[in-house]
Amino acid sequence: MFLSGAIANGLAIVVGGALGLIFTFIPEHIKDSIMKIQALVIMTLGIQMVVSADNIIVTLLSLIIGVVIGEVIKLEEMLNRLGHWMEYKLGDRHSGNLSQGFVSGTLVFIVSAMAIVGGLDAGLQGSNEVLYTKATMDFFIAIVMTTTYGLGVIISGVPTFLYESGIILSAQQIASFIPERVLDQMIHQVSATGGVILLAIAMNMLNITRMRVGNMIPAIFTGMFIIYIMNFF
Repeated sequence: MFLSGAIANGLAIVVGGALGLIFTFIPEHIKDSIMKIQALVIMTLGIQMVVSADNIIVTLLSLIIGVVIGEVIKLEEMLNRLGHWMEYKLGDRHSGNLSQGFVSGTLVFIVSAMAIVGGLDAGLQGSNEVLYTKATMDFFIAIVMTTTYGLGVIISGVPTFLYESGIILSAQQIASFIPERVLDQMIHQVSATGGVILLAIAMNMLNITRMRVGNMIPAIFTGMFIIYIMNFF
């Protein structure tokens, strides 16, 4: 099935998150320890992704331009409003963490280069192996994240599915005007930029900073655009 990898990934997040809801009522001190361990793992993953950067200057530029765009259009504020709207619809018992879980979960699940590589593989070659692997990883991440953030993490499975489906459906068009060599560079750049965003999420979880990570989302796409333009010179 054409979109089976994206469907599997979305369902893995939903099912993993549903299992994680079972553990939301554990004592707060245990939940706090789980969240800190989770933050350290996300930080480690982010560092691994950043270390692979081919051009740190491009990573810096993409983050600066992307954050400026995000701040101007107030992207995180829009995402939070959507989260608060869902809180209102679902009732007060979910208030507080739903919006934060939705934003953090969505970012964690989409910033990985695996989403793009997997989507391109599925769209161009009909292979969903990468997305199935990502689905397995996201299943366990969703279990752990839901113990802290609750229902918002489960809902983040929807934008993850839409994001990956969009890549799959547009894969043929992307390949038709972007040379394979350039596409490989763009994927590496997504990984580097996504790694910095994961570091920001982890530091927020550890209460080291309070960065508006939702406003960093445009950086993923500005990095790809910069790489594309650079190959004309």
